[in-house]
Amino acid sequence: MLRSQGWFGRKGKDGFIYRAWMKNQGIPDDEFRGKPVIGICNTWSELTPCNAHFRELAESVKRGVWEAGGFPVEFPVMSLGETLMKPTAMLFRNLASMDVEESIRANPIDGVVLLCGCDKTTPSLVMGACSVDLPTVVVSGGPMLTGKYNGRDIGTSDLWRFSEDSRRGIMTEEELNLAEAGMCRSRGHCAVMGTASSMACMVESLGLSLPGNAAIPAADANRKVLAQLSGRRIVEMVREDVKLSDILTRPAFENAIRVNAAISGSTNFVIHLLAIAGRIGVPLSIEDFDRYSRDIPLVANIQPSGTYFMEDMYYAGGLPAVMHAIREHLHMDCLTANGRTVGENIAGRRSLNTTVIADMEQPFNEIAGVVVLKGNLCEAGAVLKPSAASPALMQHTGRAVVFEDIEDYKHKIDDPDLDVDETCVLVLKNVGPKGYPGMPEVGNMGLPAKLLEKGVTDMIRISDGRMSGTGFGTVVLHVSPEAAEGGTLALVEDGDLIRLDVPNRSLDLLVDAAELARRKSHFVDAANRFTRGYAKLYVDHVEQAHLGADFDFLKGKSGSDVSRDSH
Repeated sequence: MLRSQGWFGRKGKDGFIYRAWMKNQGIPDDEFRGKPVIGICNTWSELTPCNAHFRELAESVKRGVWEAGGFPVEFPVMSLGETLMKPTAMLFRNLASMDVEESIRANPIDGVVLLCGCDKTTPSLVMGACSVDLPTVVVSGGPMLTGKYNGRDIGTSDLWRFSEDSRRGIMTEEELNLAEAGMCRSRGHCAVMGTASSMACMVESLGLSLPGNAAIPAADANRKVLAQLSGRRIVEMVREDVKLSDILTRPAFENAIRVNAAISGSTNFVIHLLAIAGRIGVPLSIEDFDRYSRDIPLVANIQPSGTYFMEDMYYAGGLPAVMHAIREHLHMDCLTANGRTVGENIAGRRSLNTTVIADMEQPFNEIAGVVVLKGNLCEAGAVLKPSAASPALMQHTGRAVVFEDIEDYKHKIDDPDLDVDETCVLVLKNVGPKGYPGMPEVGNMGLPAKLLEKGVTDMIRISDGRMSGTGFGTVVLHVSPEAAEGGTLALVEDGDLIRLDVPNRSLDLLVDAAELARRKSHFVDAANRFTRGYAKLYVDHVEQAHLGADFDFLKGKSGSDVSRDSH
């Protein structure tokens, strides 16, 4: 029996209430008689510009649901706008996931279509849906069209270059305004392989969307076609009883890690995939990201690690072409949302432009993936994206220049008297899950102004925070345990030597154990400065980055059963 019939198929008072109040929307009685009810989980919001076209996408999904004999019901959930929310959208990822979980479980829904695009909307919706484990398909919003400025293509990654050029005085305010006007030319999320695009690739590589979902531009009519086809397919998934747990197997997670390496996806991929695995109950560790990335070169020549844009990737064959290029490293028998295996979906899907999507024999870059570092400075791990870093800094020892928090950094970074040179290591503390709170994207901190004037373009930067997927540089992120949790990062002082050795996967503070013990004895855990509300809940219960920064009480799934009625 359909789950929704526990509401709409009831006799007596309860069934009367469940149906009658739905009928005030002009719904015919036969819509309640045995049709799969499909929830369309919509993160539309004008405060989330990446998702501002989702009302139209939802209509396309509805058409598909009706065509397949289902009954679509659209519902809103909390929307997380990366560009506007303070102090960081990541603070609210877990809250949005709880909204999604409880909205699905509490309502008469047999299957769900997740409409997501902007960075945190995708993992939060998938996390919440995993906790209920109904038939589910994801429809991403799609990347925006490639930006234009001064006769050349631009994307969000150029923002960081423009910012440094402006600070150096080689880009005027007028030029900056022109670039701003040309950056975001259409609906959709960032046009580069930032976190939003990486998340769209993540769900497709996991098998949670129809093939081709990740790269279709938001403005392309084929985005609506995919949404309509997804509406048809979710009805079939309900009838076939294909749940998230049938698709999200351990091999599917390994596929996603390898695909993320091939596209040089965002480092945020690590923290979100760990959280998703924790919800669905698949064992996954931070070390797995290094292990399954090692043999995969970069085949997608997309900014920030490459030259081109998501629009170009679509024209070159999209993610199916990327997966075809690395097919010998994938589990080809994994089930996907369309009912076919990975192998069936990517058969014959060769790249249409090998400059944009290369092959394994002649990749764009031999270096790809995510490197997981261990050492006394990151006992539980830290991450670095080598394809976006400087080869000369992959093995380097330098003097620490320490910023105790983000305010300290902003106060000091442009001070001409700051004791720093290009060989130094910039260390930013207290921007982790608990310390900020919410782990903001400030890890790729801007370089000191006096070094920018000398033409320095990169330095080693270390923090317990994150970096935008659009960012680049030799940036060590997600240091765990974080400073606020009493990790060694909290003990670093100006002048300490730090050794980064990427080939050997190590990051160490070159201070003897006795001195570290002495410093540790003086460390005092910061009390939770929040006394009420969600921020207090977050700081009290968020786990460390190497575990996915989910809440400790949300591991595993609770299922879809609701035994009690409301009247």
